[in-house]
Amino acid sequence: MQVESRDYWRCLHCEVTFLDPAQLPDGSVAEQQYRLHRNEVEDAGYRRFLGRVADPLLARLEPDQSGLDYGCGPGPALASILSEAGHQMSIYDPLFFDNPEVLERRYDFVTCTEVAEHFHHPFDEFALLDRLLMPGGWLAVMTMFQTDDAAFAKWHYRRDPTHVMFYREATFQAIARLRNWHCEIPCANVVLLKKAGSC
Repeated sequence: MQVESRDYWRCLHCEVTFLDPAQLPDGSVAEQQYRLHRNEVEDAGYRRFLGRVADPLLARLEPDQSGLDYGCGPGPALASILSEAGHQMSIYDPLFFDNPEVLERRYDFVTCTEVAEHFHHPFDEFALLDRLLMPGGWLAVMTMFQTDDAAFAKWHYRRDPTHVMFYREATFQAIARLRNWHCEIPCANVVLLKKAGSC
């Protein structure tokens, strides 16, 4: 489908909608858009928003686990919430916390909130997230799920120029099958994926 001179495609296997690769934004566009975000660590409203992923994840974690907030942005509020709950957190963001050494470790859990919609190469990104997880580890993803095709053109989430991948519940179920992960969707726009094996 074409919307405002942008071409979108649908994967017949996993039902993800994605922007034509020839039209992906370059790094300068992405950085400019990211710097408009005002997600402060101590912002109570933002912390409530992140509670939608933090609460179900915390309910499944053992005490004192190691975690990575992947794509944490300039204000790593989720890492702060999880640290306050007793977990040992690392952070990574290619623009704001570019610490490649943290990508050489493995973790009991990885969080990826409002990040997956930016992936230009999602297969490679999910392969990396898989490598970052210990056996039995949890991957927590928050992204707005696409539901109604008829509303896609006017959807505010699509209008962000850096949002290029639009997932459905079926998309994450397909990713889980591919990687032999267990998939749970505890609430709208949140998915918890558990890697096979035991820690």
